[in-house]
Parts: sequence; structure tokens; C-alpha cells
Amino acid sequence: MKSEPDVGPAMLLSDRIRLALADEITTGALLPGAQLDEQLLGDRFGASRTPVREALRQLAASGLVEMRPRRGAVVAEMTAERIFEMFELSAEIEAMCIRLAAWRMTPVERSALRQIHEDSAFAVARGDVDEYDRLNWRFHDAIYQGTHNAYIVEQAKALRERMAAFRRAQLRKSGRPERSRHEHGELVEAVMRGDGEEAAKLMRAHMFNASSALEGFARQVEKKSY
Repeated sequence: MKSEPDVGPAMLLSDRIRLALADEITTGALLPGAQLDEQLLGDRFGASRTPVREALRQLAASGLVEMRPRRGAVVAEMTAERIFEMFELSAEIEAMCIRLAAWRMTPVERSALRQIHEDSAFAVARGDVDEYDRLNWRFHDAIYQGTHNAYIVEQAKALRERMAAFRRAQLRKSGRPERSRHEHGELVEAVMRGDGEEAAKLMRAHMFNASSALEGFARQVEKKSY
């Protein structure tokens, strides 16, 4: 029996359901067109329909699920090309963010970014992908905040939310958390130097490495859906 992600006792039940379903969709355990029955999901997770509906609503907002008349929630069709296009856009947004952050971050914000990076070493050493994913989110959020531009922060977070399941899935590839953390280290050093252009170049490479790590998952899902 497949175990659910270990997300900790403080996480809302709707978030636990959302993460579990997102993992299954992005790895191909749930194929495009598969129906997501609220009652069956409620029985599976020991939940009422309210958190199940909220999880499905969030998955629909991120494009992983479609709400269809008379059929309810079904797994959305998502091609590898579409995923890579999303990563391409994300690479440019993230590059812009870190360029501005390298120029605008305060000394306190730079130190906080380095601390998040150092904290992630323990998660990688333990092979704790869920914890690394959480710290990865904090790392990129610190960069967004470092732009000191509220509109950019809003847009960057919205795109990241939409891509969260795919960015999480690429961390499941063997060795990817270690490589991701190494790339984060290079980003931190560029930010510390205030080198916005180098930071932006490194961020683009970081994002395209993430999309490459996801390629196997994406192709596998496409093959299964035929």
C-alpha cells in the first residue's frame, strides 16, 4: 500500500490530501482522465467532503485537476511540452527575482538566505525530500521578498503555486536534492557578492536542470495515458 507523504501534524488535512494526490498525478500513478470521487477520497483519507473539496479546488487552480459537468473532478491532461513551457517561463521570472534580490537584499536578508541553505543540508543528508521541498520553498520565497517589489512577489508566488507539484516531483529523482542544494550554494554566493547578472544566469541553469530532472516523470505519464 502506498504511504502518504509525511507532512507533519500541523498541516491541514486538505493540504495533506492535496500533496498526496499531486504526487500521484505528477508521477503517473493517477492518469489523465481518472475520476476523483469525493466519497472514495474521503474514505481513503478519513476525511469529510469539506477538506476533500478544498484539496480538489486547489489542485484545479494549479491545473492538475479539471472540474467537469456531471463527472466532477478528473485528472487534467498535461503534456511534457506544456510542463517544460511552464518551467521556461518560471526560469525567467526566477532569474529576474534573484537579479533584483542580489542588488536589493539587506545584510539581514542575505544572512537569512544563507541560513536556509545551511539548514537544508540536514534534509539532504537524511534523504528527507519533503523537508527539503519545504526549505526549497522558503529559499525561493526569501529571494522573492528580497526584490522589495510587492507586485513581483505576488506574481512569482502565483506561478510557483501553479508549478508546485512539478517542482516537488523533480526532487524525487535520485540525486536531484543533492544537486539542487549545490546549485543553491552557487546562488547564495552570487547574492552575497551582489552579482545580479551572475545570479540570474545561475538561476536559469538551476531551473532548466529541474525541468530536465522532471523529464522522465513527464514522459512516463504521457506513455501511460496512451
